Amino acid sequence: MILSAAALLREYGASATSIDRVLAHSGAPRGSVYHHFPGGRAQLIDEAVALAGDFIAGLIDAAVQADDPVEAVDAFFVLWRDRLVESGFRAGCPIVAVAVETNDDAPQLARSAAAVFARWQEALAALFLRHGLAEERGRRLAAFVIAAVEGAVIMCRAEQSTAPLEAAAAEIHDLLLHALRDRPEAGPRPGA
Repeated sequence: MILSAAALLREYGASATSIDRVLAHSGAPRGSVYHHFPGGRAQLIDEAVALAGDFIAGLIDAAVQADDPVEAVDAFFVLWRDRLVESGFRAGCPIVAVAVETNDDAPQLARSAAAVFARWQEALAALFLRHGLAEERGRRLAAFVIAAVEGAVIMCRAEQSTAPLEAAAAEIHDLLLHALRDRPEAGPRPGA
């Protein structure tokens, strides 16, 4: 049910991800929702956000170990491009789906989305720091990469084209090359 909720969030957004739709998508019996998710729809969506956030965080965490941070970020853009194309431009980010909607009845959803974005940014900032960028610059670049990817995904869905994502990927690629080339060479880099 959590996987189904995450898939539905990606395609339809939070407000359209109802218990009935999750049950139809997952094939789970109705009684299992209330057994596993006593908090109802809000708990189910919150857990789907956590699952989706963990999945992407895992990819970012693996990239943190990469020898080349530019290649790692390039791969992140490729992942999103492939997801968009494979879904016919229907699949977006379930975290964005929750973050952009007003959830007055479940304010914890916005907090959960914010926590996921913060986790992704911390992982990317750690990657940049490991490769010699100053901490503040690494944090800014990490936030910028996440914002660029998420914004480009939204634009791609609207335009039914990968052009916005490809443009963002090219600019981020060049920006990272420049930032890493021009980093101060004062002493050994952490982890080097």
